[in-house]
Amino acid sequence: MTKNLGFLSFGHYQPRHHLSAADSLTQGIEIAVGAEELGFDGAWVRVHHYQHQFASPWSFQGAMAARTQRFELGTAVIDMRYENPLLMAELSAAADLISGGRLQLGISRGSQDPALRGWESFGFHPSAGSNAADMAREHTDRFRAAIAGNPMAISDPAEAGVQVPLPIQPQSETLPQRIWWGSATRQSAQWASEQGMHLLSSTLLSEDTGVPFSELQAEQVRVFRAAWDRAGHRGAPRVAVVRSILPIVSDRDRSLFGPAALRAQENVGVLGGATSRFGKSFIGEPEAIIREIQQDHAVKEADTLLVTIPNTLGVQENLLILGNIAEHLAPAIHSLRAG
Repeated sequence: MTKNLGFLSFGHYQPRHHLSAADSLTQGIEIAVGAEELGFDGAWVRVHHYQHQFASPWSFQGAMAARTQRFELGTAVIDMRYENPLLMAELSAAADLISGGRLQLGISRGSQDPALRGWESFGFHPSAGSNAADMAREHTDRFRAAIAGNPMAISDPAEAGVQVPLPIQPQSETLPQRIWWGSATRQSAQWASEQGMHLLSSTLLSEDTGVPFSELQAEQVRVFRAAWDRAGHRGAPRVAVVRSILPIVSDRDRSLFGPAALRAQENVGVLGGATSRFGKSFIGEPEAIIREIQQDHAVKEADTLLVTIPNTLGVQENLLILGNIAEHLAPAIHSLRAG
């Protein structure tokens, strides 16, 4: 199977540097259009609240869907602590229908957040005896039931003349097959697999066993696939991993990205109270990057590789970066068979 190659944008914007939210969103659409023309397989967006970057993705994805033709439109990831499951079911189905069934919906229990219990300001509070992570999974269960067509309400006989179960509308028939769980541990990857969701694993793992990042992430993928087989789910599971990749093919690239190569090594630190391992960036000559990618155990295991982009550099610079990846790296990446 040919490996998919997509890009991931965090959608940062910096008002003090004259880069507005409108700039980030409209430029993001243009980057997606250009990336599809370059042959990329998907555009994925990060979703964060209370920060200067992409937040609720639905209108943005609908706009990208209207301007593109074939490639996947993904989220990496939506924090389910903040989501109204039924409203999300309506909005995601609408975006998926506009795209013609190209939505790849990455969700999770959330990550570190600048707001103190920010989900409470959105109207969500964990029930007695549970925590925010439990609430995120409860929201996930209800959302998935809604997009599967399960009734969420009963019709009012005074208005409809009958009392019948009502599912959320609109419905997108195949959307339930394209839900991904953003996982940072082997345990959560196993849970996602048991639930029948695909696996999305980023450049951060919230655990450390002393082995290199790519080996630990590859183990996470194998745990996920084994759990899928044990659960007996229909169809094949999908796995996407994220990497920061910046090929240097010109003096301009070297001036922009060369200094960052000195800080490109993976490292271990404490994040949110958990010892965590952070993956390295791949910055350098294309031949060197190809050799490193070919030795990356997790990239070889996955069917989809997402490369992050520095969206604040604007449309032209990002399409130059993606063009360099498409020309110099994509053939080698596509040839790596998923494990």
